[in-house]
Amino acid sequence: MNTGSVSIQVALNFRCTARDKVSDRQVTLTSAVIAGWTGRDKEAMEKHITELEALGVTRPRTTPIFYRTSAARVTTAKVIEVTGNGSSGEVEFVLIQHEGEQWVGVGSDHTDREVETYSVTVSKQMCEKPVAPELWLYEDVSAHWDQLILRSFIVNGERRELYQEGVAGAMLAPDDLIGKFTDGDSRLPDGTVMFGGTLAAIGGVRPAGRFEFELEDPVLHRRISYGYDVLKLPVQG
Repeated sequence: MNTGSVSIQVALNFRCTARDKVSDRQVTLTSAVIAGWTGRDKEAMEKHITELEALGVTRPRTTPIFYRTSAARVTTAKVIEVTGNGSSGEVEFVLIQHEGEQWVGVGSDHTDREVETYSVTVSKQMCEKPVAPELWLYEDVSAHWDQLILRSFIVNGERRELYQEGVAGAMLAPDDLIGKFTDGDSRLPDGTVMFGGTLAAIGGVRPAGRFEFELEDPVLHRRISYGYDVLKLPVQG
């Protein structure tokens, strides 16, 4: 009988930039956390919660709230498969704790919106969580964190539309967010990836055949950009 601890281990390759030095690293993830309702504007957040309640989405027990999903859902793949037409992406900053250092990147919390109306947790588990295969050392951006820009686009055929845009300062800062998740610890457990919350969709939440996202640093003049195609599987019953 196996009496040892068992965990999922997902190895992903990233290009990591730290103090102007670039290296390729394999990062092993063992835990994935999706932070929700992380906005700093509590009044606007309450309004959005009420809007979603009208659509059947359950009010979160706490704000922020930390949904858990399998680390195996996190991927750098350029194509994901979803069931039906009811899912969509959303850009989020991503925090990764790896070998004692905290890194920041960008990803998409792709979510099944139909399932979300009866279980947010299950909706998170339904879809892959694409991340860009590039990371920055958090220490390099922490002093100007609030100025970082998150942006996403949806693509349907030849039509590419701006879908989300705003500053990281609209959400709780990483130190605050991590402290709420860990009950005061300043660092995530090693091997943990955390998605940090998202911005409102311009024109409303809607699906697309392709989702593109980016994290821009206007101070150090650099950007992480990525995208993925969405392959919709038919629903037969």
